[in-house]
Amino acid sequence: MNEPIIVLKKNIAGEVTWQYDGRVLRREPNSVTLEAFFNRPDLPFMDVALKQNDRFVETFYNDRWYNIFEIHDRDDDKLKGWYCNVGRPAVIEDGTVSYVDLALDLWVSVNGQQTVLDEDEFEELKLEAKERDNALGALSELQRVFKAKRPPL
Repeated sequence: MNEPIIVLKKNIAGEVTWQYDGRVLRREPNSVTLEAFFNRPDLPFMDVALKQNDRFVETFYNDRWYNIFEIHDRDDDKLKGWYCNVGRPAVIEDGTVSYVDLALDLWVSVNGQQTVLDEDEFEELKLEAKERDNALGALSELQRVFKAKRPPL
């Protein structure tokens, strides 16, 4: 594969809030897995340090309310953990993948510890009840899958 792809993260108004480049590793009927490199300065995050040029293996789904980023260290490619974004199902097209971020996130450390992030931001979003239920259901699904130590990649 190795084709270039642009990732567009959007807010609930549909405005692009972050954009970056990646390379497609695998396409499935309902997903795309790509490789991208962290393009921000080093920063501490949870139980790890995110470093510029850390390798992210990202899977986006057009039939699930989340995406999963598997994070590897830039120096030795050691797995750091998984960052999961709860959001509307991704729109996967030739050359782009976009998703609407619903603020709610799950961090899973390599030891399996789970931390839900940004619940306050999620609560502030003006979402219809069905969309809120879908987002909370996605978080629950992620928690179950990672508790069983089977990331759905």
